[in-house]
Amino acid sequence: MKWIILIILLAVVALLAWIRLAPDDTARWHKLPEVAGNKDLEGGVMRRVQGDLAALDAIIRAEPRTQVLAGSVEEGMVTYITRSRVFGFPDYTTVAQRGGDLVIHARLRYGKSDMGVNKARVERWLAAMRQG
Repeated sequence: MKWIILIILLAVVALLAWIRLAPDDTARWHKLPEVAGNKDLEGGVMRRVQGDLAALDAIIRAEPRTQVLAGSVEEGMVTYITRSRVFGFPDYTTVAQRGGDLVIHARLRYGKSDMGVNKARVERWLAAMRQG
C-alpha cells in the first residue's frame, strides 16, 4: 500500500512539474485566429474593441503571474502567459493592434474549460483601460 501511495504522489508531483516547466511553443501561441470578433469560447474569449496596445500592455504587465511570451508593442502584437496561483496552469492572451482596434484572443493550454477565468480577466483589463 505504501508503494502505491508513493507512486501516486510521485506521479502528481511529476504532472505539476510538467505543467509549470513545459516549454511554450511560440509559433503555436503567438498568433491570432482568422476570425477575430467578439466571441465567448469554452476555454477562452475573443474580443475586438477600440483601444491602444501600449495602454493595455501596461495594464496586463501589472497583472500578477503574467509575463510576455513573444512580441512587443512596437511590433503591434504581444502574447502573454498568465499562470494560475496554485498549480501554475498557463493561459495565453494575444493582443494585436489593428488600426484603432485591439484584437484579443485569450485561451487555456490544458483542458477544455477555464470556468470563465480568461473572460473575466480580459473584461477586467478592458474595464481598467476604459477608466484609465
